Amino acid sequence: MDADITGWLRENMVRLRTLEPDSGYDELEPLRDIVGDARVVAVGESTHRVHEFYQLRHLVTRFLVDELGFTGFAMESGFPEGWAVHDWVLGGDGDLDELLRTGITYHMGKCAEMRDQLVWLREHNRTHDRKIRFYGMDVPDSSASARPGVTAALAFLDEADPAYAAAARKTLLPLFGYLPSDRSGLAWAAPAIHAYLALDTAHRHELTARIGELTERLRALRVPYSTVDATGADIALQCAVNARYADAFLANMAAAPGRTYRGANVRDAAMADNVEWILGREDRIVVGAANGHVQRSPYRVPPIINEEQVMLGQHLARSLGDRMVVIATTYDGGRVFGHRALPDGPAGHTEVFYEDVAPFTEPGSLDVLLAGAGAPLGLLDLRDVPRDGEVARRFAEIDGLRQGPYKQLVDPLAAFDAVVHIDKITPWHTFIDAPDPGEGR
Repeated sequence: MDADITGWLRENMVRLRTLEPDSGYDELEPLRDIVGDARVVAVGESTHRVHEFYQLRHLVTRFLVDELGFTGFAMESGFPEGWAVHDWVLGGDGDLDELLRTGITYHMGKCAEMRDQLVWLREHNRTHDRKIRFYGMDVPDSSASARPGVTAALAFLDEADPAYAAAARKTLLPLFGYLPSDRSGLAWAAPAIHAYLALDTAHRHELTARIGELTERLRALRVPYSTVDATGADIALQCAVNARYADAFLANMAAAPGRTYRGANVRDAAMADNVEWILGREDRIVVGAANGHVQRSPYRVPPIINEEQVMLGQHLARSLGDRMVVIATTYDGGRVFGHRALPDGPAGHTEVFYEDVAPFTEPGSLDVLLAGAGAPLGLLDLRDVPRDGEVARRFAEIDGLRQGPYKQLVDPLAAFDAVVHIDKITPWHTFIDAPDPGEGR
């Protein structure tokens, strides 16, 4: 890179010594100004299951809780499943290993980093009057079915409306009988989705109708239900709403082959609704998700996704304006966790592997630009980028950031407020049986 942009980056990037959450966070003081009075701080990650991205999210959460009074942490994980984790961090009963497996979806709880963050939340709540609560904000069952939302709502109705609950258990729950019983594979969601897509139209439509009936009953009777348990009634309704979202997400996939109109990103709209619901309970929250979810701009990653998708960050920007701050992450290279289909293996089962990834070379990438500053670990306030001059011109040439082997098309100055660049990433410290992450080095 030329001297102008290199010098500017070296002068303006805040070099971070470490991302270890127990090391303190004096170096994060610039976040105080970046965050201001925002109600939502979204921390993105370039790719999932990376040690450094978990650490960054944990470290930023601690800073925002201790220094700025944040009281909630919401992540890209199922809304209904997250309530068991919510209760545990507030001191409730439960086995943490089981919660990491079932209370956090997409397998994203199965690591030491997530365990450490939940243990810290529980310990903080044990020793502080101001409590920090955990929330899932995504559709249930790793986007593979509506069933967890339905079962959570019915658990409340067993007490509040036992006659209706018994009827729904006879008419609605059996409709999920198509789901494969084997959920032990890392890719179990794939055969679950394929089984849904293989259903006849009448079965799918009955699922939609009966989930809708459940949801609207909870809405229509929430006043008398609240006399039984007001908080429980609100949660049960939102769990049913999320069952409806999951059903709509799957129905949208089923309609795709014959669709003559633009598809809608139901999942991110659902996450936005859940965050708005959480903001009805919390003043200020941290949101953890992929860069693409939290960005304020449409999402497009050719050749994988060619049609612009409306994202969580766009929905929240519309309602929150500058009271939402988005922090992206970029990286240069390193080593990542992956899994691939087993030849002739059972459906949904995969083999785990680790892969070295080279520095990104795609022109116009924010990752490449920031790597040129030579900082192993740095925070950049994107609001400081000049509006004119050579530095402004170089940033104007940036039209994306790394997403795996592809470039996600986005204007970082429009989509994000700040970025943390990490020179070399390493795999998460997973509990999943896998080869040694260093094997082959």
